[in-house]
Amino acid sequence: MTRSIVAPAIMFAAAVVAAASGGGAAAASQGSGASIIGLWSTGSQGGRVELYRCGAAICGKVDDAAPLRANPDHRDVKNPDRALREKPLRGLVVLQGFTGGPAEWKGGPLYDPETGESAAKGVLTLRANRKLEVKGCKAAIFCRTKVWTRVR
Repeated sequence: MTRSIVAPAIMFAAAVVAAASGGGAAAASQGSGASIIGLWSTGSQGGRVELYRCGAAICGKVDDAAPLRANPDHRDVKNPDRALREKPLRGLVVLQGFTGGPAEWKGGPLYDPETGESAAKGVLTLRANRKLEVKGCKAAIFCRTKVWTRVR
């Protein structure tokens, strides 16, 4: 599993992130003003995901991706649940229920519309230089990590 989860932009979010590199301290040093709320480039197919508050948690939805620019009515055609394949890709929720902060959030599930894969749990880690690590895990040893870049 080496592709981004968010397929169009969504990294399964793979969704999501490992903190072994020591970047957590750098993110924490940015002060309490640091936030993951906003628009992030996933680095896959020109994808962008908007992270937003959903109740007391953080969620993420597809904002843009190459397939959407080619066909604004693009659907979630790789979803393993046939009943969900007609859902529009734009606005599709791909990250749910992340809590924590200020440098690390845990939650899930995560979903990658590019591959149709999902992960029950994930970690979002805010790094220096406008980066967010997104790590998604199907099991403790079966994880995928992607680095997103802040757009705004």
